[in-house]
Amino acid sequence: MKRLPKISIIIPYHKKKKFFTQTINSIFLQSYKNFEIIVVYDDTDKDELNYLKKTTQKYKKIKLIVNNKTKGPGISRNKGILKATGTYLAFCDADDIWKRNKLEVQLKFMLKNKINFSHTNYYIINDSNKKIGKFKIKEKVEFNDLMKSCDIGLSTVIIKRNLLKRNIKFCDLKTKEDYYLWLNIIKKIKTMYGLNNYLSSWRLSKGSLSSSLIQKISDAFKLYCYYERYNMLISIFFVIRLSFYALIKKIKIYN
Repeated sequence: MKRLPKISIIIPYHKKKKFFTQTINSIFLQSYKNFEIIVVYDDTDKDELNYLKKTTQKYKKIKLIVNNKTKGPGISRNKGILKATGTYLAFCDADDIWKRNKLEVQLKFMLKNKINFSHTNYYIINDSNKKIGKFKIKEKVEFNDLMKSCDIGLSTVIIKRNLLKRNIKFCDLKTKEDYYLWLNIIKKIKTMYGLNNYLSSWRLSKGSLSSSLIQKISDAFKLYCYYERYNMLISIFFVIRLSFYALIKKIKIYN
């Protein structure tokens, strides 16, 4: 019988002690068992490092990388990818939760359809694990769709590792670092396919970078102008358009 491919799960960790045990348990309860976990500790002050070491030492499948200072989620994920040995990569933030059959269902979908990138629907939960919204994806996303609106939930993604050759990786922005990667991947594969199934829960925490409007607008401009090399006026237009679609998305999520 042919052995199912290994999946490397990359988790950057920055002050997530309150939620990490629940996150890691949702991974170890997966029905699909051929995986490894790479946790990248990304915090200069090291206050939670002993906790993380004790937690991760319980499991043979976890590799722990410790940054000497805070590098940000994008750089941390890149370091995790370099240590990955799986045929596929999956990404999970240290406070998000996976449904028990996420890896199994999603990988079967990819193998059946012979695709190298997939993402799924997801729920939005608060700090008390209460569902406060949900987002249903488009089943096909092309470059122009992605330029208008980034509708790909990081913790829902599975990707074939060989897609990240030739310097395709996360950038060092505080937010939008994943958006940069998706844009570079879609230039290569042309179409991203989604699975219409709710397999992940994304946590919306007060005070998180992902909830900071000013940070997101600033990083969106840097992404378009400095990373994608559009001129300043076009970049401003793209930021306004992205913000508009983000507002529409937010209305859909919470209604």
